[in-house]
Amino acid sequence: MRAIYVDKHIPRILLTKAVTPLWPDFVWTPLSSARVTDLPDGPLPGPDWVRVENQSCGICASDLSLLFVRADPSVAPSALPGLSRFWLGHEVVSTVTEAGPAVTRFAPGDRVIMDSYHYGAHCLSLGIQPICRYCAEGNRRFCINRSTAGPHGWGGGFGDGYVAHESDLYPCPPDLTSDQALFVEPLGIVVQAVLRRPPEGGEKILVYGAGIIGLLTTMVVKAIAPEAEITVVARYPHQAELAEKLGASHILRGRDGYAEAARITGGKYFTAPLNKGIVLDGFDAVYDCVGDEASLTDSLRWTRAGGTVVIVGLHMAPMKNIDLSLVWYSHVNLIGSFMHGHSEWHGQRKHDYERVIEFFRQGKFDIAGLITHRFPRKDYKEAIRVASNKGREKAIKVVFD
Repeated sequence: MRAIYVDKHIPRILLTKAVTPLWPDFVWTPLSSARVTDLPDGPLPGPDWVRVENQSCGICASDLSLLFVRADPSVAPSALPGLSRFWLGHEVVSTVTEAGPAVTRFAPGDRVIMDSYHYGAHCLSLGIQPICRYCAEGNRRFCINRSTAGPHGWGGGFGDGYVAHESDLYPCPPDLTSDQALFVEPLGIVVQAVLRRPPEGGEKILVYGAGIIGLLTTMVVKAIAPEAEITVVARYPHQAELAEKLGASHILRGRDGYAEAARITGGKYFTAPLNKGIVLDGFDAVYDCVGDEASLTDSLRWTRAGGTVVIVGLHMAPMKNIDLSLVWYSHVNLIGSFMHGHSEWHGQRKHDYERVIEFFRQGKFDIAGLITHRFPRKDYKEAIRVASNKGREKAIKVVFD
């Protein structure tokens, strides 16, 4: 089984982090923290485990952050001992090739979507009873036992296949195309984030960032609140074009963001020497799909008093220069969101994948044009190069077929 992974080997991680900004191909050398390896198939770890063969997998920005060590090893989650190896590739559609004798949810030949496998071990995969409260509520990414010794799977979406506990997989409906199935995982992440603060009709909504997560957030906001007025911050023209196609009424670009935010929302823009300024009575809700210091500073300053900023984009490094004064000064709510799981909406608690599939069936999600590049798995270096140069390559979603 071919796999690409990153080990939490601190000397190699620090060396990779230092060298790759100048020489990106360093990640493919023996001195880096990344490995491309052929693994022995080996027996299943237990009777309720399965083996799958991958059909297609998207390249996610979080995969690239791990590969090139854009993540900082000092962030809090890095302290967890269970997170010592990161198998790359989680936006993956696969086919079951082997199921243990105790597996009840799947049989060989079934199409599946990766669910919680990339979160690491949890109560169900470790066989722990009683399960912790987070596993009980369907949010296994918060499992308190994930660092416990026990059976673990191997492999990921960037390789030929992987081995996982049956609870780590989600059945892929036969009426979804392969491309739709590929987007269930990233759309599940966005649905979870947007439902942390659901938009309402007539609200002025800002989506900060127009990479794939920003574009999918635009799509989800439009599906949940069709009458909302959506503004998108887009860096490149091809992103702006797709954002408008997906329902954005306004595009913010360039250095006039503050003045434009005030104009679009009908708010008032104030500035001062040594100060970027503030927009009073700005957006009702902002979904920050970048999640770094600059985007969060802007998002907080463009949100109306009592409004909400939801952090959707993952910035896996400490933020030392973030201005949080608007949280107390204007009662701006700051909410984080991580991955998918179960969420509530209109009094119903469901798996985020279930809602994504319902929206697909209702015709509310249009993914045409979002996959811009396809590569066979053997061309992984070129695929990752293209995915790492989105502006130059005009890439939105790069996929291994």
